[in-house]
Amino acid sequence: MRVDSASRRIAALREEVFRAFTDPGMLASWLPTEGMSGHLEHIDARAGGSFRMVLTYESGEGRGKTDDHSDVTDTRILAVEPPKRIVWAVTFESDDPAFAGTMFMEWTLDSLPHATNVTVEAKDVPPGIDPDDHARGLASSLEQLAELFEGHSTRHVPTGA
Repeated sequence: MRVDSASRRIAALREEVFRAFTDPGMLASWLPTEGMSGHLEHIDARAGGSFRMVLTYESGEGRGKTDDHSDVTDTRILAVEPPKRIVWAVTFESDDPAFAGTMFMEWTLDSLPHATNVTVEAKDVPPGIDPDDHARGLASSLEQLAELFEGHSTRHVPTGA
């Protein structure tokens, strides 16, 4: 079983950072990795809920999992433990068997003095996802999450749904 992980210290309280996982506008702004944009088709951010996200590559490169320029994910929310933990079961919409199956992503938020350490652990990563690309993608999402709270972002951050 393949496990990929990443961690990042964020200069914000754990409760504030946790909100970025349940607020649709915030989630759609930080989760897409650098070079992608994303929008949620629906979200029910409670345990037992789900969300569907369409991620679009901003460049003209053809490398998407769903089609040449996009990745579509269906995510079931398995656990929500405010403000410390959230678990997702993620499937990619793809005809390529290398992206089949369910990837489990566990996000943990640990309180630090005046900050939060966010760790993501992805288990059962589909073999079609290159480990180096995935490591860069996880780090990019965490960087963008940090930017929401640390004021360095140039991306527009909508709130609410």
